[in-house]
Amino acid sequence: MAVWGAGSSRSVAPCCCAVLLAAALLFSAPATTEAYDSLDPNGNITIKWDVMQWTPDGYVAVVTMFNYQQFRHIQAPGWQLGWTWAKKEVIWSMVGAQTTEQGDCSKFKGGTPHCCKKDPTVVDLLPGTPYNMQIANCCKAGVINTFNQDPSNAASSFQISVGLAGTTNKTVKLPKNFTLKAPGPGYTCGRAMIVRPTKFFTGDGRRATQALMTWNVTCTYSQFLAQKTPSCCVSLSSFYNDTIVNCPTCSCGCQNNGTSPGSCVNENSPYLQSAIDGPGKWTGQPLVQCTSHMCPIRIHWHVKLNYKEYWRVKITITNFNYRMNYTQWNLVAQHPNFDNITQLFSFNYKPLTPYGGRINDTAMFWGVKFYNDLLMQAGPLGNAQSELLMRKDAMTFTFDKGWAFPRRVYFNGDNCVMPPPDAYPWLPNASPLTKQPLTLSVLVFSIVLATLLAYA
Repeated sequence: MAVWGAGSSRSVAPCCCAVLLAAALLFSAPATTEAYDSLDPNGNITIKWDVMQWTPDGYVAVVTMFNYQQFRHIQAPGWQLGWTWAKKEVIWSMVGAQTTEQGDCSKFKGGTPHCCKKDPTVVDLLPGTPYNMQIANCCKAGVINTFNQDPSNAASSFQISVGLAGTTNKTVKLPKNFTLKAPGPGYTCGRAMIVRPTKFFTGDGRRATQALMTWNVTCTYSQFLAQKTPSCCVSLSSFYNDTIVNCPTCSCGCQNNGTSPGSCVNENSPYLQSAIDGPGKWTGQPLVQCTSHMCPIRIHWHVKLNYKEYWRVKITITNFNYRMNYTQWNLVAQHPNFDNITQLFSFNYKPLTPYGGRINDTAMFWGVKFYNDLLMQAGPLGNAQSELLMRKDAMTFTFDKGWAFPRRVYFNGDNCVMPPPDAYPWLPNASPLTKQPLTLSVLVFSIVLATLLAYA
C-alpha cells in the first residue's frame, strides 16, 4: 500500500502542476482578446508615422490614422491621440493638428516650442482652418468614417516637427504608451513597430519616393472598455401577431434618480430644455428620454408584409438622446435571408462577409447623404426608417419560431441588446411550447374518457 501511495503521488504531482500552469496562463492572458469582433475580425485603426526629413535636432514626420474597421467610425467630437516620448523630445510645430496643452517651455530662451509635455495629447483642427495650417486629410474635427461608407474620409493626417530627438534611423527613439480616444475610451494601442518605409508615387505613377523611416501603431476597439452598459437595444413586432416585444427592461440602465440624478427626462417635462442645457451639455454626458430600457438608441424590426415570393421588413432607428446628433451613423444586422435582398428604400446597403464569402448573412446599412445620414437628437425628427424587400428561399423561409427576426444588431459598431428568443412574436397557431403539453394532455384524456364511457 505504501508503494502504491508513493507512486500515485508522483503521478498526480505533474498533473497538478499542469493544471496550475494552465490556470496561470489563463489568468495572465492579455485583456486585448476582448477587442475581437467576429463580424470584423481584422478591424483596427493603424497609426503610421512617416519620417519625411531630418532636421538639425530631430525630424519632420507625417502621422496618418487609417480606419480599417468595416462598420465602426469615429464621430464628433473626434479623436484624441496621445503618447509618451522616449527621451526629452519637444514638438516645435504642427500642421493640421494641435496639442491640447503646451506644457512648461520656460527653459527655451529663443523660439518657443508648440509643446514641451512628456505626454502630449493631439487633436484635429476644425473645418475652415486657414490653408497654410492644413495638409491633406486634416481638419475634419477628428471625424473618421469607415471605408465602406466613405473611403475618401477614412483617414486623418497631421504633420509634426520634433526636436531634441535623434537625427538618424539609429538614434531616433520611438514614442511609447500610445492612447487613442474616440472620443472616449475603448481603444487599446500596441507598441510602435518599425516597418518597411512607406513609398509615395507621383501623379503619373512614373516615379516613387519613400519615407526615411516608418513605424506603425495598431489600435483595436473593445465595447467592454468603451462603456459599462450597452448603448442600444432592439424591439420586435409583426403583422401576424398583435404583440409588440419591447426592448428588455433596463437594457442600458435603470431609472434611478437617487444614484444618478438628471440621467433622464420625460418627453413632456416642462423642464426639458433646461435639462438639455444643463451642466452635462458641454461634457457629452448623455441625457436620454425616460424609458423602461434607458437606451440612447432603439432599433425596431417589424415584419410588415408577406407576398407569394417576397416578404417585407420595416426598420426604424429612434434616437432617445437629447444631446446627441449621430452623424454618419450605420447599422449592421445578421439574418439568413440577407443573401436575397431585392430592394431597399432610403438606406444605403452593403453586404459584409466576415466568414470569407462562404456565408452572406450580414448587412451594413447607413443613411443617404444629405437626406438621412444625420440622425437628429431625440424628438419628432429623431428617427430614420427604411423598408427591405427580400426574396423567399423555399428551402429555408418560415415565419415559425422567430426565424423572421435578426440574429444580431449593431449600431455604430456597438452590439445591441436583443429580447430573449422566447419573447419573440409567435404565429397564431404556434403558441409557446411550454403551454402545449398540458392542453394536449387534457384533450387526449377527455377523448379517451369519452370513448371508454361510450363502450361501457
